[in-house]
Formats: sequence, C-alpha cells, structure tokens
Amino acid sequence: MTTRIANNRKRPAGEQLRLEHFVPYRLAVLSNVVSTSIASAYEREFGLTMPQWRVLAVLARYPSSSAVEVGERSAMDKVAVSRAVQSLVDAGRVVRTFDAGDRRRLVLNLSPAGRAVYTRVAPLALRYERQLLAALSPAERRTLDRLIERLLDRARALAGNGTWKRR
Repeated sequence: MTTRIANNRKRPAGEQLRLEHFVPYRLAVLSNVVSTSIASAYEREFGLTMPQWRVLAVLARYPSSSAVEVGERSAMDKVAVSRAVQSLVDAGRVVRTFDAGDRRRLVLNLSPAGRAVYTRVAPLALRYERQLLAALSPAERRTLDRLIERLLDRARALAGNGTWKRR
C-alpha cells in the first residue's frame, strides 16, 4: 500500500472525494448523458452537432447576437462557438453581418434555412425534455428549476470572486 493511499484512509470521511457523490461530477455526467442522447437524433435527422444546435437555439431566442454573446448565453468555449458558427455559415444556416449601429461588431442571425431547421428541431428538443422530466412530479420540476437557478447564481458568484479557491 502506498503512502498516498494510507494517508487517504486516515482522513475523516468528509474530506475524501467520493466521485459518485461529488455534485459537479454528477451534474457533468447528467449533462453528458442527456446531450449525447439527444445529439445523436440532431445529427441523424438534421446533420447538426450539439454545439451547432446550441448556436441555432441561442440565435433563435436572441437574434443579432455576437459570437461572444452566443458563448456567454450557452456557456460554450470560444473555440466551440467559433467552429459551430463557421460550419453554420458555410451551410447557409447562419448569416454574419456588421451591426448597423457599430460597424466593428459582427452579429449573427439565422438565415431562412437556419430558421427552417430550428423550427423542425425545437419540437424534438421539447419532446425530449418532456420525456426526461416525466420522471419528476410537477412540484419536483418546479423545485428543480429553482435549485438550478440558485446553483447557477452561486457558481457564477464563486467564479467571479474566486472565493472557492481560498477556503
């Protein structure tokens, strides 16, 4: 037995990282399982990757967004947004233009083809969500929604001030 393993056994149980109980890990696993499950349908039926779908969904909700704004709204990294946007522009699903008010700013909008794909994919996404949430009662769904908002707010606060690193 190595010293590292022996030292871990001497620690109080509360200080050991048990991955199967670690909330950030569990949320990531849930997100990956859900995304992978639905992404295969997007790819098969519409030729969309998950990042491409997220860009389409953000632009449908927030037209004339910049790539940075798409990244902020979707929590995707800049490289994933850039690749997804470029492939959607190449496919004629997104149009990139200069902002009328600020010619230095590029904005993204759905093209008619992008809007058509979005209107076909959105019902599939909503159906998947309904099927997923069917595991919860209406009260549990409302609670889940509130808890997700609270955790997002807290995670953003911790990321913003770096407090989590010092404790």
